[in-house]
Amino acid sequence: MTSGDDATDSAGDAALARILTVLAISPAFDPEGKPKKPGALCIGAQKAGTSWLAQMLGQHPQVWIPPFKEVQYFNHLHIPEHRRWIGWHYRNKPQEIRDRHQMRKVDLEPALDEYLTAITSGKMFHNQWYKRVFAPAPEHAMPMDFTPEYSTLPEEGVDAVAQFLPKAKVIYLIRHPVDRAVSQLRMNLRREKRNPATLDDWMAEIANPVLFDRGDYATYLPRWLARYPDMLVIPFGRIASNPGAVMDAVEAHLGVGPCFYANMNQKVFANAPGLMPPPEAVEALEERMAPQIRAIRQILGDDFAASLR
Repeated sequence: MTSGDDATDSAGDAALARILTVLAISPAFDPEGKPKKPGALCIGAQKAGTSWLAQMLGQHPQVWIPPFKEVQYFNHLHIPEHRRWIGWHYRNKPQEIRDRHQMRKVDLEPALDEYLTAITSGKMFHNQWYKRVFAPAPEHAMPMDFTPEYSTLPEEGVDAVAQFLPKAKVIYLIRHPVDRAVSQLRMNLRREKRNPATLDDWMAEIANPVLFDRGDYATYLPRWLARYPDMLVIPFGRIASNPGAVMDAVEAHLGVGPCFYANMNQKVFANAPGLMPPPEAVEALEERMAPQIRAIRQILGDDFAASLR
């Protein structure tokens, strides 16, 4: 597999990179496709590289990802508090996809436009609807659901996934719990247009339970490994240090062939500069997250833990 490091070394490679990036927003689409289950899941974690992996696999001809990426099906069923913002997700994503095509001057196929309307209207979030989400996947491509929130499913939710998708290939990206929490906090503050002014303000922010929920690997890893013992778990730091090796491992896990990946070293949805918590707040996070690091070492080993950053 080509690593992608030289993707911009020549005009030809740069042009290919631009073409592949455009194609990633409008994947192969079979309007006659039948409803089907996904063959693979990327379950998280949030702010741990799932968008980067989706950008890479969106270029692979043997993998098909829905145009809105995150299906949010099993968490809608099993985490009721997610339903409010999942509704927002499906109200906004179709227009966002249409706008993205227009901005990049890529024609939106009528069949894709009809699909976006059909999949976001009428009765949603039942088994047949979920399979319709993946209907346009071509016969030669594995449908894949990228929903980071799945990692946080309760026991009965993971049981439901395993019962409905017993043969699914599962991928879980793990980021250092402190780095992941800081990245999530900065993202949330920007979305909410807030800027903590004092140390007390920052200490209140890092006490928010939502920062710990998404990175509770001590709870989630055993829960998923119990149902999917061959789950591929990837340390976040390896994406930066050796993205080619990451994609080799992903291809082997999914059972797909090698592919050239454009923009392999480009960050996706990286936080803008600024809004960094002060050292005292980070130290408090380090102390609170220490049990998570110990759990990762115990479950996945010291070498894995050393690659989290």
